[in-house]
Amino acid sequence: GQLNVLLAEAGVPYDIVEELEEINDDFDETDVALVIGANDTINSAAEDDPNSEISGMPVLRVWRAKQVIVMKRSLAAGYAGVENPVFLKDNTDMLLGDAKDTCEKLAAGVKALSGK
Repeated sequence: GQLNVLLAEAGVPYDIVEELEEINDDFDETDVALVIGANDTINSAAEDDPNSEISGMPVLRVWRAKQVIVMKRSLAAGYAGVENPVFLKDNTDMLLGDAKDTCEKLAAGVKALSGK
């Protein structure tokens, strides 16, 4: 839906995009999940809290990765207005600020380390 439109606008080839059902089982074996600007779509309360307003909503289970890095402007709740427990998990680091600038700096750092 909407996310596919945003990915297309960003020039991401559709054939490399996996559906939620296809990728969720991979997180148990994922070293690092890098999350850019998401909130409700990675909120573990959808699965863990039957009283949550988003209970039962399909989500990406990024919290199952060994390390999660979330890039957001702030710790504010998402569209649904529900706090996200993933932000407080031991395996999650928050990288607050403008995601585009942060991604560019991360890419430059990786290129510098790899000599490319």
